[in-house]
Amino acid sequence: MFLGRVIGEVWATRKDPTLAGKRLLVVEGIDRDVRPGANPVKPVVCADPLGAKLGEEVVVAFGKAARVACGGDGDFAFEAAIVGIVDDLYAPAHPEWRTPADGEERP
Repeated sequence: MFLGRVIGEVWATRKDPTLAGKRLLVVEGIDRDVRPGANPVKPVVCADPLGAKLGEEVVVAFGKAARVACGGDGDFAFEAAIVGIVDDLYAPAHPEWRTPADGEERP
């Protein structure tokens, strides 16, 4: 899992039948620092069963956990899904991760 921010939406009229009715969002990791030995999370297309909005911070799961989060037995044609919408975040070592209040500028 990783924390990310919704940066876009994808529309596809031709797709695998298991994606019918699924909203697809583009999410980037909120930790943009590149540390030695760390693999940065590149933007990922995620199924969105929760109705996340552009700019919101979200929790993203991969693999079977992502597919099960979208219901049924988890037999869907995607690898990532939004499994949580972040209300608030406390990470003292990374104040830039904090969700700004309404009208507040992002650092």
